[in-house]
Amino acid sequence: MIVRRFLLWARTANAEARASGSAALAGAYLRSGMSDEDRAEAETALIALIDDPSPLVRRAIAEEMASSPRAPRNLILSLIADQSDVAALVLAHSPVLREADLVDAAAIGDKLAQRAIAMRPHLPTSVSAALAEVGVDEALVTLAGNRTAEIPDFSMERMVERAGDCGALREALLARADLPAGLRQTIAAKMSDALASFVTDCGWLTPERSARLVRESTERVAVALAAGGEDSDAPAIVEVLRCNGRLTPGLMLRSLLSGEPALAEAAFVSLSDLPAARVAALLRDRRGTGLKALYRKAGLPLSLQPAFTAAIAALNLRGFDAGGGRGVDRALLREVLIACEALDDSEAGALMGLLRRMDSEAAREEARAMADSLADDAALAFLVEADPALLVELEIGDLRQAA
Repeated sequence: MIVRRFLLWARTANAEARASGSAALAGAYLRSGMSDEDRAEAETALIALIDDPSPLVRRAIAEEMASSPRAPRNLILSLIADQSDVAALVLAHSPVLREADLVDAAAIGDKLAQRAIAMRPHLPTSVSAALAEVGVDEALVTLAGNRTAEIPDFSMERMVERAGDCGALREALLARADLPAGLRQTIAAKMSDALASFVTDCGWLTPERSARLVRESTERVAVALAAGGEDSDAPAIVEVLRCNGRLTPGLMLRSLLSGEPALAEAAFVSLSDLPAARVAALLRDRRGTGLKALYRKAGLPLSLQPAFTAAIAALNLRGFDAGGGRGVDRALLREVLIACEALDDSEAGALMGLLRRMDSEAAREEARAMADSLADDAALAFLVEADPALLVELEIGDLRQAA
């Protein structure tokens, strides 16, 4: 009887009063000890109120019902078909919705609805895949930033295919720990291309100079991503680079000269079609047996063979899998420069130019590292001078670490 009187009252009440009353009725349905008969009537009344001409009423019901597992399913389905701001409340929170409901809502929903779905905690794979296929850029950014969402690798690839030019999406994807290494390389290349276009359009660099900087930047990222010994994702990265036409002899040489040969090794496997174990044995053979045959089978230019041979020999002397630091190792590079300086053919000039650019790059990296170290030392000295007790604290900390 109370519910019937409420519906009669709602016919003449203003929108604000109807919204307040609807919220109270929804709260009573969820939390009070109604009889089964009253509960059935209340459910019918709430569903009827979905047709109220004022969005205030429908939003009030949505705010009460959105997070409750006790909300009537028919009511929830009606609410997600409402206008965006009402539907989004339910789409973002309701535990009553099933995967199929969310997939359908993603397909037909607008930007607000898709973003609401994308921010749901523990979003299942099927819904993430649907959003990756049809979501607007804002929804894809929200999905990529949802750390609890289960996003399959192929869906991340689809997101990059559809909206890879969106800087916010690239940033959100790069922040994910589960981003595949190959896709990380693809995104890094897109970022480099975007930066190159920007500086070229501004007239800050010539297109040729910009293209070289992009190539070198992409190569540095690829080598760093492929590093990691047995845990390396180098084969996946090489596959991406090969498909994009970015797997160059210069990149392979950079990998060797950085003391991180995982990318070069995976590239030799891919280009030569030899088993990985066979390639690994040939590269780690200090006598160099079979290295020339491997190089030629990979189809690499003969003009660069002396540099590859010298780099691999130098790596084997120090331990092929010893690992490197940041960027090109100048000690390795020096060995290669010495081996290539005696070359006098027409293509030697291009090779020496490449090696000297790498040396200049490595020198700048060393200078930056030294400048940072000197700045840190100066800052520490200033602090100790201002507070001598700090030096004692630092020494005690060092002793504790040594113990």
